Amino acid sequence: MTSPAPAGTGPTEADWAAAVAAVRGLPATARVLLICHVNPDGDALGSMLGFGLGLRRLGVRQLQATFPGPPEVPESFRWLPGIELLVPQDEAYPDPDLVICFDAASESRLGDLVDRLAGSGAALVLDHHASNTRFGGIHLVDPHAAATSVVAEELLRRLGVALDAEIATGLYVALSTDTGSFRFEATTPAVHAMAGRLLATGIRPGEISRRIYDTRPFGAVRLFGEVLLRARLEPAAAAGHGLVWTYATRDDLARHDQPAYVLEALIDSVRCTAEADVACVVKQVSDREWAVSLRSKGAVDVSAVAVALGGGGHRFAAGFTGRGTVDEVVASIRAELSGALLAG
Repeated sequence: MTSPAPAGTGPTEADWAAAVAAVRGLPATARVLLICHVNPDGDALGSMLGFGLGLRRLGVRQLQATFPGPPEVPESFRWLPGIELLVPQDEAYPDPDLVICFDAASESRLGDLVDRLAGSGAALVLDHHASNTRFGGIHLVDPHAAATSVVAEELLRRLGVALDAEIATGLYVALSTDTGSFRFEATTPAVHAMAGRLLATGIRPGEISRRIYDTRPFGAVRLFGEVLLRARLEPAAAAGHGLVWTYATRDDLARHDQPAYVLEALIDSVRCTAEADVACVVKQVSDREWAVSLRSKGAVDVSAVAVALGGGGHRFAAGFTGRGTVDEVVASIRAELSGALLAG
């Protein structure tokens, strides 16, 4: 299926039962492939690896985890329990018995790994994006969940897998990063209750936060300073709610000898601008291709902007792939931010 999920819906009991049956029904020789989206963030990696460790607890032995593109994990996540499950995309099972996708709103986010869906015996999708296109066979998509790890934890519970510190670490990293360290609007009482269950396993939130948020190479610090110097504020954009944006090129990365993933954290330094509801970072992928990150403080639904431009996400955080010059990409964002797309 390729139509978006109905607004406001989540998994039914039939969906949960089908997911449990797909996992419980695996033979001992089954090969299971876990896939998360390209350029994986904390929710994608944490949910996937935490769930993978849970499958190990269930006795799944032929198990791989992967993501499309270069097999480069951001330094802030290389310590995660279960990291040994990761393999490059070219080494992933070509015809697994079960594929489980994490935090991917559409097939396009799976890159060259999308063929594993057709070649698998069953495909299970765990996600929390309202823009999810309902690809795959079994859908555990909850747009009300603060992170994909919320869905992963519930499926583990229904599978009878008890949390331990290693599983909890991945799920906590996922929950923490997608709620902005529990600062975003998605931080509900249920989120704190889940965090409490994870902390009860003995994980150390201070150490986890230091590794995720407070560790950055000096070259990246210099790079951020340079890129922030070219930030632009457009107070009249988004019907007066304001837009702040900047961009980074491949030359910027080369000049400071930094990998592309360090730029993922840059949006947090841009979105704090008081005069703008919408923040945007445009990151060069190739000569005329850009990865775009969008954030909103609440007045504007940036997922509507991203979907209109071929991407997806949530009301407060979204992204898409832009093509052309950086000015053309920003012009397309500016146009979609006009009145009709303002959240009610």
